[in-house]
Amino acid sequence: MVRVFEGVFPAIVTPFSRNDPSRLDLDGLRANVRWLLSQGIHGIVPCGSTGESATMSHTEHEKVVEVTVDEVNGKIPVLAGTGSNNTSEALLLTKAAKNLGADGVLVISPYYNKPNRAGLVKHYTKIADLDIPVIMYNVPGRTGQNLEPDLVIELAKHPMIVGIKEASGNITQISRIIMGTRDQDFNVISGDDEMTLPILALGGKGVISVAANVEPKRMAMMHEAFMKGDLATARNLHFELSPLFKALFIDTNPIPVKKAVELRKMAAGPVRLPLDNLDEKKTADLAAVLKRYD
Repeated sequence: MVRVFEGVFPAIVTPFSRNDPSRLDLDGLRANVRWLLSQGIHGIVPCGSTGESATMSHTEHEKVVEVTVDEVNGKIPVLAGTGSNNTSEALLLTKAAKNLGADGVLVISPYYNKPNRAGLVKHYTKIADLDIPVIMYNVPGRTGQNLEPDLVIELAKHPMIVGIKEASGNITQISRIIMGTRDQDFNVISGDDEMTLPILALGGKGVISVAANVEPKRMAMMHEAFMKGDLATARNLHFELSPLFKALFIDTNPIPVKKAVELRKMAAGPVRLPLDNLDEKKTADLAAVLKRYD
């Protein structure tokens, strides 16, 4: 069964041992997933950039996907992050996610390499040819390269490339992608919590969310209100959540959200180097914002 990738998908943090960040906290991961399921989320994303996938071994990556799939147990779609700037590595991670039961994969555009157009087409096509739904991920701030609308529209013709997580911050570009893929089975999903409501208004289908790690219910309510045509409620929730959206980016993601998860007494642990933990001043500021939602 092909799952529908619409709604609020938390890009979950990967919990590490509080005393040893080289060790996964798999019990904590299970507890976090159970709590998120209880809050009405529509899908879940393990091993994205918020999950610190760049510092995880292949074995760790597979274990996190395996545990997430097992804990979700088919209730909602699992969209596993499997991107890399090495196509061979992305293929290995994608094959593993498929074998572990993920419903689809989230594939960041290759970073650092800056491939040309032909290389990007071949990269995504090879991954999609593994016969698992692919959501592309465009985040120029991390990759150094933008996936241009005409390229996205071309790739959307592949039957297994079913969407894009758009984090360019360029609403004109996002509008062009939505307009150019209206005749395709293709969803545009926000990659920026703050942009979720504007993207929904253009015809987007949801968000892969950082904020939903700590406020999943409000995020889901905002999406559901919009889909029901209740724009006033959706707008009110957007403004209510805006201070949190800002606070979760007072430092490099996922440093603040991991601290927010810890402040909420859920499993998080420290970030892994080369990231470092949130300083005392920013931690206090973040805690003050979180109190607004208690």
